[in-house]
Amino acid sequence: MRLFVALALPDAVAQSLFLLQAGVPGARWMARDQLHLTLRFIGEVDGRDAAAIDDALATISAPRFRLGLKGVGAFGGKNPRALWAGVHDPGPVVHLQKKIETMLQRVGLPAEERKFTPHVTLARLKAPPPNKVIDYLADHALYAAPPFEVNNFILYSSKPTPNGSIYLAERSYALK
Repeated sequence: MRLFVALALPDAVAQSLFLLQAGVPGARWMARDQLHLTLRFIGEVDGRDAAAIDDALATISAPRFRLGLKGVGAFGGKNPRALWAGVHDPGPVVHLQKKIETMLQRVGLPAEERKFTPHVTLARLKAPPPNKVIDYLADHALYAAPPFEVNNFILYSSKPTPNGSIYLAERSYALK
């Protein structure tokens, strides 16, 4: 079972992100059911580890918060491999992510090596024309979505397919 922890996005926010999905040749834009804000990628685990992860995540106590998306960016530097929408005030998201990271390490998962950068992936890129990526980032630099209430976080399973991964919400954990 391949797992990750994420925040779901309301339909209104997803609709605003769809308006950004154009203008970069060769981009593989995310479908509605693929739009989320990943808090922690876990990877392949067996059933026993999945149960331990579920138990650990269920013990997390964190406050509800408002989340707004703002701006766009690209991962990969001179060879961009993904386009993303950023987070307006990352403080509450980072707080929740740290709690999740701590719990997952307590059940034996190795620490995440990459620095957490809260974002929503909009597209995967494969050798895009650099000028088109630069134009895209400039054209959408002022993107902003209205804030929404985050009342829970979700443990998802992921099944890779040739057309992108299929995500299934396995369990939701309420925030206080």
